[in-house]
Amino acid sequence: MENSFKDYAMTKNNPKWENAISRISPLETRDTDLRSNFDRDYTRIIHSNAYRRLKHKTQVFFSPENDHICTRIEHVTHVNSISYTIANYLGLNTELTRAISVAHDLGHSPFGHAGEKILSEISNRDLGVSFWHEKNGLEFVDFIELLNGHDGYKKNLNLCYGVRDGIISHCGEINENSLRPRDEYIDLKDYSYPNQYAPYTWEACVVKIADKISYIGRDIEDAITLRILDNHLQELYDLLNYNSSETLNNSTIINYLVCDLCENSSPYNGLSFSKNALDLMNKIKDFNYKHIYFCRRTKTSIKYFKLVINEIYDILKECFDKENTINNIISLKKYYPKLADGFYYFLENYCDFSNREELKLKNKIIFDISDEYDFSRAIISYISGMTDNFAMEMYNEIIRF
Repeated sequence: MENSFKDYAMTKNNPKWENAISRISPLETRDTDLRSNFDRDYTRIIHSNAYRRLKHKTQVFFSPENDHICTRIEHVTHVNSISYTIANYLGLNTELTRAISVAHDLGHSPFGHAGEKILSEISNRDLGVSFWHEKNGLEFVDFIELLNGHDGYKKNLNLCYGVRDGIISHCGEINENSLRPRDEYIDLKDYSYPNQYAPYTWEACVVKIADKISYIGRDIEDAITLRILDNHLQELYDLLNYNSSETLNNSTIINYLVCDLCENSSPYNGLSFSKNALDLMNKIKDFNYKHIYFCRRTKTSIKYFKLVINEIYDILKECFDKENTINNIISLKKYYPKLADGFYYFLENYCDFSNREELKLKNKIIFDISDEYDFSRAIISYISGMTDNFAMEMYNEIIRF
């Protein structure tokens, strides 16, 4: 029902408000600033390098020559649009959903979920912990991404708790027919696996559902465009109870699911689909996994992704030698100048070996590269921020003579 969540929106009247707008440290302010806390976060996010790189990161289909196939940045734009429609209709805070939406996938690695799985294998082997993009997204906005402050010094993004929570809480499939926020104000560092906790706000719950609505329809549309589903269209038509004389596209699926969600949700029942809509969404996801995500053409490229990511990691890891590590990275420049330079400049921002005053750095130091565990963390973080094209360029530099 329209505006049925208005009394639960994340506004000053919400008892969670002070927690939701809290930051790790006070943010610089101007007397002339017209923006709300969440609006400031939105602009901080879209000016970050991690956001810019999303345009060259895989959503589902790797390195498409067709300019109209979805990339990661288009996906977050779609999530923004869908979550705005839902939140606006229900009476929730659209500034908060907008900030979460554009930030929710900042932690994605190159090569989409395949790249995420490869980095997780490396992380489990060398660090004893899994790599997952939601947790990595939180680490990026908390520690990696830097913006110039009013004084010209580079500082961490320092986003609101409500936005940070939405980033790490967007993980997990929506299989149960109800989603509602948790009451507890937890330390987000307590997250140890995906979907461990429900989001803290109704707005973050909306983004979590909008994420799923966004990708299932668009992935089908892209797969049809790329002719991956040529032999499976009748199965899809039967699944959707679809008349082939009509137009089948992303908006057809999105409109049905969004309207159904808005009609069936309430603060008492939570964000809910009808049984028919939930069943359909789950059937579409099963269809997508079977015929799109695990199809022959997408599986073939994974072998290449493993080669690229593991080779970059291994080359950089060979530089580790406690106090001699930096000198080894510098020596690597004569063989792989772009890879070594890029990693060196990355480390300068987050380690204590650099002249931080000269570099105008006021962010947190997070890596001790004389420690092997920390050095491995730094490599994984560096690789996770790469675009598909940059990772391939680094691999080509490694194998080239």
